[in-house]
Amino acid sequence: MRRAILFLGGVICGALVGAAAGVLLAPQSGAETQEYLRKRLDEIKAEAMEAYEARRKELMEEFERAKKGVRPAAE
Repeated sequence: MRRAILFLGGVICGALVGAAAGVLLAPQSGAETQEYLRKRLDEIKAEAMEAYEARRKELMEEFERAKKGVRPAAE
């Protein structure tokens, strides 16, 4: 779980740094840059939600197995 949180934190930090660099170095107008950033933020949100849902599903399955007393195979 800690690794997932650290990874997500890294993704968010990387996205923020990339966005800041893009704004500072962008050859487009302000309106075009804002539209690009809006679209990119929507993409990042969608990716984060997909990762969240996948991890949530894994945890729910593990929780259900734990309630039944079934242990997962060693990884």
